[in-house]
This record gives sequence, structure tokens and C-alpha cells, in this order.
Amino acid sequence: MLVPYLADWLGLVLRWFHFMMGVAWIGASFYFVWLNNSIRPPEEGARAGVAGSLWAVHGGAFYEVAKHGGAPPRLPRKLHWFKWEAYLTWLSGFSLLVLLWWSRAGTTMVDPQVAALSPAQAVGVGAAFIFGGWLVYDGLCRSPLRHHGRALALLLLAFVTGSAWGLSQLLSARAAYLHVGAMLGTWMAANVLLVIIPGQRAMVQAMVEGHPPPVERGAAGALRSLHNNYFTLPVLFVMISSHFPQTWGHPMGWAVLVGLGLCGAAYRRWVNLEERGQPQHAILAAIVAGIVAIALLVRPAPPPAPADGQAAVSTTQVQQVLSARCLACHSSHPTQAGFATAPKGLLLETPDEIEAATDKIMQRAVQARDMPLANLTGMTDEERALVGRWAAARAAGP
Repeated sequence: MLVPYLADWLGLVLRWFHFMMGVAWIGASFYFVWLNNSIRPPEEGARAGVAGSLWAVHGGAFYEVAKHGGAPPRLPRKLHWFKWEAYLTWLSGFSLLVLLWWSRAGTTMVDPQVAALSPAQAVGVGAAFIFGGWLVYDGLCRSPLRHHGRALALLLLAFVTGSAWGLSQLLSARAAYLHVGAMLGTWMAANVLLVIIPGQRAMVQAMVEGHPPPVERGAAGALRSLHNNYFTLPVLFVMISSHFPQTWGHPMGWAVLVGLGLCGAAYRRWVNLEERGQPQHAILAAIVAGIVAIALLVRPAPPPAPADGQAAVSTTQVQQVLSARCLACHSSHPTQAGFATAPKGLLLETPDEIEAATDKIMQRAVQARDMPLANLTGMTDEERALVGRWAAARAAGP
């Protein structure tokens, strides 16, 4: 039991660190986008080379920010670079992926009802989409399409959609979602490491040497920064989606992922325009309409009504099913390898615990069908139907 217990603590520390670095990266990124959108032409008497400025107040102090049209006449003694937030976010996230998913691929990534893969094959599929996806994305951004923003955006949307669908045909539903998010997160971090920061270094070096700044490198960095701006909220959605099985657990979960991801990107578009003083409230209306439409389209179908003369299902019958199929994980002392405690603290040992978890059991065992993990204990369709009738009867009340 010691190894799973230590692994749980390592997962806690890594997740906490990943969250902190992600907050720092996204915060800095959104702040600079806001700065760029909020900068106004300089007032009379501004310093030479200043293309715009703004004043802000925060924490009881006033701040003046100036933006240069190109390189400043003199390089300051201290120049701040924003990069480690991105690097550490990706490194901690990839470590979590290996610890919580790849090392447990047999239970977390393989779903025999989706594809008959070995754990090694499932990990290979995930790695291929993450790193192969970067090669495709980077190649498209370096192609002539980089001069045609809308065409490039549509092609990238098609690629992400195809990736979401492809992963959903190979991996478990949650793993498919996670790997789409990991692919986009890799694009964002690699943009910083391989394009944005090298371009900024080239500009600084050109200034030091008295050469004209490399315009093409600057344009490439601006394109990748724009992409990162729009990728952020879809990636954040993937990070929280595990808590909402009505998204990834639906047979069209890949389409739900793309649709809600588009809503997140559209919101960033609205924010960008709002900060520039060009509000487009029709975008907000479209986002709300899109989320409502998705929620209605994926609402779960009610379980079939019991046949005439079919006896009501008792909690005792459900307890017998769950004892055989679920207690390996959801008990005070789990016997499933890799678990020191019951996942999410959910215990299903007594009738009271089972009845208190009715909604969760319905969502995961009947609707999403992702529990038991990889169906290692062999829960049958008949057993799921029985649990579904029991849960529906409890929801209907006396």
C-alpha cells in the first residue's frame, strides 16, 4: 500500500504545481494581450520611439506602461522574459500525464469496448497525437498558409476535430479528451520554446549589433502568440472536463469537445474586441446559444420503462451488483492495484452509501459507461440496465 500512497501524494504535489504554473502563464499571457489591446497613441511630448502608452492603478500605486514601435534606442540593463511559466506548466503537466495515465494505461486509457489495444499501444497512440500533432501544426504554420489567417484557422480546426474523433475511436473517452488537451498544450509551450522566445532573442541581438530587426521572425512569433491566446480556454475546458461525464461520456463526446472548445475560443475573441473598444455582443449571444444547443443535444435519454409485470429493483439487488463490480476500487481498503484509497473518496459498501451516490452511479456506470475502469470486473449490459432502472425509480420518487 505504501507505493500507491506515495504516488497519490506525488500526484497531489505535481497537480498543485501544474495549476500554479498554469495560473502564472495564463495570467501573464492575458495581461500582455490586454496591454496590447489597451495601448493608445502616446500623448504629446512622449519619448522618441514610443508607439503607445497607458496608465493604470493597482494596489494603491499608479503605473505607466509604454510600448515601443520597434527596438528602443538603448537596451535596458534588466529585460524581463516570460518563458519559465510556460515551460514549467508543460513539464509538470507531462509528468502528471505519465504518472496518472501512461503508467496506468491498462485501466485509464484502454477501453475494450472502443478498441482492443494493449497498454503500450494506447500510450503509443497518445504520444503520436501529442508529438506528431506538433509536427503537423508547426508545418502548417511555416507553410504559405501563415499569410492567410482564416484559411489556416479553418485547417487547424479541421485537424483538431479529426484528432478528437480519431482519439475517441482508440482510447477511453476521458483519455481521448485529455490527449486532445495535451496536444494543444504542447503546441502552446512549443510555440514559446521554439518560435516566440528565439524570435525575441533574434530581435534583441539585432538591436545590440545595430542591425534591422528580423521582421519575419517577429511575424512568426506574433502568429504563434495569437494562436496561444485562442488555445488557452479550450485547454482549460479539457482540464475541468473530467468532472463532467455528460461531455466526454456521450457517444458524440468528440463533437462536444470541439463545440465547447470553439465557445471558449469565441469568448477570447469577444474579450479581445471588447478591450480594443470594438464590442461584438453578437459573439456572446452565439456562445450562449451554442452551449445551450450542445446541452440539449447531449442530454441523456431516460432509461427504458420497466416492462409490464417487471418487479421494481431493490437497493439490495444493486448492492450485489456493485459488490461484484465496483468494490475493488470503491471500498475502505481497495484491492485494485494502484489505489491506496477509494477514488474521489467514493465508498459503495453499504446501502446508505450506495443510495447517497445514486446520481454518480447513474452518470458513470449507466450513461457514460466508463466505470468500472476499463470494465476490468466485467459489468454486463444487463447489470447496467438494472442499475439504471433502480436509479431512475429513485429519481422519480414515491
